[in-house]
Order: sequence, then structure tokens, then C-alpha cells
Amino acid sequence: MCLRKSLSKIVCSISLALLPVSSMLVMAQDTAVPSPSASVSQREKKDDETNLDTQLYLLVATNNPVEDPKLPAALDPLVKQLRNSLPFKNYRLAATLLNRVKSDGHLSLRWIGGPLMATAAASNATPSFNEFKVGRVRVGINTVGQTIVRMEGFTFGARIPIQSGTAIASNGPAAPIINYENTGLNTDISMREGEPVIVGTLNVGPSGDAIILVMSARRTEK
Repeated sequence: MCLRKSLSKIVCSISLALLPVSSMLVMAQDTAVPSPSASVSQREKKDDETNLDTQLYLLVATNNPVEDPKLPAALDPLVKQLRNSLPFKNYRLAATLLNRVKSDGHLSLRWIGGPLMATAAASNATPSFNEFKVGRVRVGINTVGQTIVRMEGFTFGARIPIQSGTAIASNGPAAPIINYENTGLNTDISMREGEPVIVGTLNVGPSGDAIILVMSARRTEK
């Protein structure tokens, strides 16, 4: 009988001694640091609500004189790079497209504008037909921790009027023969936030002029 009572006291003492350890384990589980996957999910959710302001610049490179050679100051470093690598004397800004797109969203637009190139076919009666779209826009981080913007399925296309000949009428003035030619590019790009990058160069028409595509994007909180 005495031995049984002694064993009961020992078991009870061990149980009471283990209670603080169990409590500490429960508290440790409750105050555990969130898993990396949870942090990534929260960051992705925040990025999903991010909007970006995008700017597409259409530059025309030519050896002919231009009426207004002034370009946006943000493009000065790129224009200097172009002058060192391309054989054109002058550059002009043909168009600037400002658009807003949601992170992980897409962008698509079409427009009819004046002739992009100063050719013999260029007139108010021969506009250019243009298209710009991006399949997917995403905000990410590069290998050195900088914020970058990825654009998947970047597509630009234009139908440009080209004079291919002259129609001679028997009882009237000669009329130019105008044909529309397609030009464009399709690629995937990534860029550091807020820094313009050259996407591509398109040679257009018999004059040898070129359309240069420059893109930039920046996050906005508004």
C-alpha cells in the first residue's frame, strides 16, 4: 500500500513538471513566424492591386531635315545612344501614347493617325493605321533587388501608305498609286521601373527612314 501511494505521488509530480513545457510549446506554435509562402502570397496580392502608367514613344529617325527636333528630356540618354549606333542625322517625336494598366493585366489599343513617315504618299487622305498591345504586364524583382516591369507579348503594328507608282489619266492629271504596307514587331521585354528602353527599330519605305519604339512604365498609387 505504501509503495502504491509513493508511485502515485511520483507520477503526479512528473505530470505537473511537464505542464509548463506543454504550455511553452503551444505558445511557440501560436507566435511562429509566418511561412515564406504566406509572405510571397501577400506580396503577390499587393502587386495584383498595383496600377502602372505606361508611355510608348514613337520616334522617327531620318536623314532629312525635321521641323521640330525637340525631344522629351527623359529620352536624352537613349537618343545619344542612337546617334552613336544608327546612321541617322535627325530624330523627331511622331507620337506619345500614355496608358494605365493593372499589374498582371493586359493592354490593347488601335488608332488612326497622321502619316508617321514624311513620304510622297503622306497627306491627310493617307492616314496610318496603328495597333499596340501587351498580352501581360507584371511587376517583379530582378536578381539585384530592383523593381522591374515585365511585358509579355509586346506587339506593335502599323499600316503605312507607300506610293508605288503613278496613274496617268487620258483626260486628267496624274494620280499617285498608294499601297498600304504592314510593319511591326512582337517580343517580350523587361525594364527597370521608370527607365525608358529601346524596344526595337523598324525600317520603313524607300527613303530608308526608321520608326524607333521606346517604352517605359512606372507604378502609381492613384
